[in-house]
Amino acid sequence: MKPQIDESWLNVLKNEFASDYFAELKQFLLNEKRAGKVIYPPGADIFNAFNYTPLPEVKCVILGQDPYHGPNQAHGLCFSVRKGIKAPPSLVNVYKEIKADLGHDIPNHGELTEWASQGVLLLNAVLTVQAHQAASHQKRGWENFTDAAIKAVSNELEGVVFMLWGKFAQSKSSLIDGSKHLILQTTHPSPFSANYGFLGSRHFSKCNAYLKSKDKLPIDWSLK
Repeated sequence: MKPQIDESWLNVLKNEFASDYFAELKQFLLNEKRAGKVIYPPGADIFNAFNYTPLPEVKCVILGQDPYHGPNQAHGLCFSVRKGIKAPPSLVNVYKEIKADLGHDIPNHGELTEWASQGVLLLNAVLTVQAHQAASHQKRGWENFTDAAIKAVSNELEGVVFMLWGKFAQSKSSLIDGSKHLILQTTHPSPFSANYGFLGSRHFSKCNAYLKSKDKLPIDWSLK
């Protein structure tokens, strides 16, 4: 069965889909469903980060760790929730920083698909989770898959901005060629750590300044 993922990503990740670890991951997910466990996001949304942002269009990468594990939250883009769902605390802090950095009003929703459609790859390291069980699908193979995706961006493209928020995201910096990309690092926007570096980091204006220096269109970080 052909994975429901954008062709540009399928071309660079086909070896991952054919790997032993991915076969084991698929079997794990099937077994979880057969056992009656609820998995987020819905199957059709698992690869949304790749489908909203084809590889040639990636200008910025924001890395998350796990999907949200509450009902109707996760839809395949890190930090994002569908319209009508309350914005989680970390995303609220992201909005606060954008307002302080760029002056954009804080939106009344938490859906970030407008960013994704402009070239912001909103990638979680783990693409699924069991309902109400944070980190329940870690170390099942997703990290291998998303590491390969990060490497593909680094190897195939030039002039991409990587925003690494928190220790987990920063641990991925070794996958990125810093000589041809911009790596921005600070604390996670979680309420527990945002005041220790994230708020005031000005990552969004720094991203756009760098993109302009590479003759790329900047990201419109405002959300309608």
